[in-house]
Amino acid sequence: MKRIRIAFLTGVYLLAAGSGRLMAQSKEQQLVVPLSEPGKPFKVNVHVLYGSIKVSAYEGKEVMIDVFGDSSRKNRDEDEAPGGMHRIGGGSGLNVSAEERNNNIEVNGGLSKLSGIIVKVPAGLTSLQLSAVNDGSISVSGISGALEINNVNGPISVKDAVGSVVANTVNGAVTVNFKNVDAKAPMAFSTLNGNVDVTFPADIKTSVKLKTDRGGVFTDYEVAIDKSQPATKKTEENHMYKLSIDEWVYGKINGGGPEVMMKTMNGDIYIRKAK
Repeated sequence: MKRIRIAFLTGVYLLAAGSGRLMAQSKEQQLVVPLSEPGKPFKVNVHVLYGSIKVSAYEGKEVMIDVFGDSSRKNRDEDEAPGGMHRIGGGSGLNVSAEERNNNIEVNGGLSKLSGIIVKVPAGLTSLQLSAVNDGSISVSGISGALEINNVNGPISVKDAVGSVVANTVNGAVTVNFKNVDAKAPMAFSTLNGNVDVTFPADIKTSVKLKTDRGGVFTDYEVAIDKSQPATKKTEENHMYKLSIDEWVYGKINGGGPEVMMKTMNGDIYIRKAK
């Protein structure tokens, strides 16, 4: 097991590491995390409370993690200082850790206020889990494997995916482009405020489950729509009566296959055929 940690305390850079290298720059710190078994499948999980996450593949054997602090925080701190006073400490700590065990890597931003984390992974990934909460987007490019992505206040973008994707955010668009799809994997894409826009290979065989409350559904595929009436449900509790209608749209592309769910409340759904 290898555990690597970066800590920033009032302008002092500290590193505690079981293995790995740290290269310091004015606005950037880098962690280099070796795999226990290079060349074999591995998993990477990245979690941040503040800031963006960007992941891409490269030709190498180690996981490269670039950490960027919030460069705008100094100006905000000065603006927030009481008249005639200036801040000399407090609230500026940054603590990011990376732990590797049996080809599983956990990267955690803790409570650090980051502008972002950029991760480069070797080809051959089997699982990638990403989560962010505030002030950041999540973007992934050229990754093969099973991707699970969750955001709260920011968009999600995936390019040239090979495998499967589950992507969910609250405030932001979900945009995914596939080079190839795992034919056996169910997938889901959802947001509360934003569009869901997914591009599949032309020959994909899938069944779709679609819903938008304040938008439309658009596609350039020939979709065989299930034209049965929406399911109606009536419930009673404490002399209160509720009637709900299932407004999901169900259909099949190229004869159907594993289910793909797409949902948004305030936005449109686009299902695109790769050119």
